[in-house]
Amino acid sequence: MFTSGLQHVAAMYAGVVAPPMIVGPAVGLSATDTAFLMGASLFTAGIATLLQTLGFWKVGARLPFVNGVSFAGVTPMVAIGRDRGADGITVIFGAIIVASVLGFLLTPYFSKLVRFFPPVVTGTVITLIGVSLLPVAFTWSQGGNSTADDYGSMKNIGMAALTFVIVLALRKVLRGFLQQIAILLGLVAGTVIAAPLGMANLDAIKNADIVGFPTPFHFGAPQFEIAAIVSMCVVMLVCMTESTADMLALGRIVDRPADERIIEGGLRADTLGSAISPLFNGFMCSAFAQNIGLVAMTKVRSRFVVAAGGGILILLGLCPVAASVIALVPLPVLGGAGIVLFGSVAASGIQTLATAALEKGENALIVAASVGIGLIPIAAPEFYHAFPKDALVVLDSGISTGCIVAIALNLAFNHLGRKGGSDEVQQDAQGSGKPDGVTVPAPAAALH
Repeated sequence: MFTSGLQHVAAMYAGVVAPPMIVGPAVGLSATDTAFLMGASLFTAGIATLLQTLGFWKVGARLPFVNGVSFAGVTPMVAIGRDRGADGITVIFGAIIVASVLGFLLTPYFSKLVRFFPPVVTGTVITLIGVSLLPVAFTWSQGGNSTADDYGSMKNIGMAALTFVIVLALRKVLRGFLQQIAILLGLVAGTVIAAPLGMANLDAIKNADIVGFPTPFHFGAPQFEIAAIVSMCVVMLVCMTESTADMLALGRIVDRPADERIIEGGLRADTLGSAISPLFNGFMCSAFAQNIGLVAMTKVRSRFVVAAGGGILILLGLCPVAASVIALVPLPVLGGAGIVLFGSVAASGIQTLATAALEKGENALIVAASVGIGLIPIAAPEFYHAFPKDALVVLDSGISTGCIVAIALNLAFNHLGRKGGSDEVQQDAQGSGKPDGVTVPAPAAALH
């Protein structure tokens, strides 16, 4: 049980620590505070996983489900915290708490709303998540700090390119479980090569304790701002949609079809875990699709095995040194691996769109318009410079704006004003032969 649980941890470890590694520096946190944030994310991911697998009352899908920090919130969180200085992280935590509580209250009704989040919507959003994160990988590849003398140097970009090639080579030559953790192995290999060149950062691990507890409200009491809350509410809807699709897919794999009761319980675990997470300095949690592929590959379907993985995550979160080890990884190494990781997210979105019958109705137009609007903050960062500052929290996130446009256009073209024949149109939007909102993630897909 322990070794099988450890496999799940290894498959999702990089996905859990990557968001705090992006958000921490973006909001001005030091290497030590960013390492603390990573430990907190591991700890809260363990709590969320236990809520999902073991559960209580009506909370938990009680399926072999791993929960962790969702990539969907990274870009909006960076937009929220970027211009708020020391208060940025507390505003993020406040927005997550409110969005999670609202999500928890919405869960009994959300299963009835899933038809408004078909593959044409979810595929667009997942694609935008990956594309929005790629500039982060490019910045890492150059060295991370644009004011540094070696920013964009041949040394930095060369190390990123070497790590990129190593990850691709490992994915090609390895098989089974090792192939699942190729990105993690690539990070290790890249760090080993970069360390003798003086590129590894030892500050975080030097100051880390062997044993520690994620102090509640370590960065201060959460702050609540309307614009930030609206942005994270959009992210919560995205996370709930992805988790619903993942539960339906996992239910088929373990021969326990996810009915409305299971979906409600799973979404309650997601939202409750997300509401608790900021108390311990963690972020919004949702299902990890790559672990569904691991269940399918290993045929180990016990939820208690995944619960053991949740326990391991909690132990890692209680050991700051373990969380700090990942801080040793040089940013160019992270950048090289990040291109593959974030590109895989975009590829997963494209895979979802392949099931959305884009040749039918106005589905292609929905994707075109939503992606076009979602790319504005990436392609033209100053596009909304004249808008009110509070509006920029939503507008500067291509994920939030793209999701809103996709939902609105899907309602306009595939739901409103259609009678009788609308069932066929809506089925085309959903994708042929699959329940509403269902996508079956590829084993190596890194949706988070």
